[in-house]
Amino acid sequence: MADNRADTRVSMRTPLARVKGLGAAGHGVEHWWLHRMTAVSNIPLIIAFVIIVAALAGSSYQEAIAIISHPLVAIVLILAVVSVTNHMRMGMQIIIEDYVHDRMLKIVAVIANNFYAVVIAVACLYAILKVSLGRILV
Repeated sequence: MADNRADTRVSMRTPLARVKGLGAAGHGVEHWWLHRMTAVSNIPLIIAFVIIVAALAGSSYQEAIAIISHPLVAIVLILAVVSVTNHMRMGMQIIIEDYVHDRMLKIVAVIANNFYAVVIAVACLYAILKVSLGRILV
């Protein structure tokens, strides 16, 4: 027979927060988990990026374009840009949320951080796609 009594434990969380699984900051563990996932994905992507840059050292312009135009290289560079800029955005957001105490300034700083990360990502992605697809489009 099931026990139908209400849970009598004392909780500082609101019923809505318990249902949504939200922490004190209001966004739960999702932000923390995504930040850790991008940190882990950055390890092989940055190693691959360094290898690619090292392979470009001493290459002529045409050789560099040929290397970056390879689909695997372009995909690795695109993944690195997406992962690194997203990790950067989340890391700066954590710093802003922890150390900026004025509510309006915090909102403006988070918005500016998001725009900055998007601009950096779009610029990098445009450059990679322009170089990697340039041979196809010409």
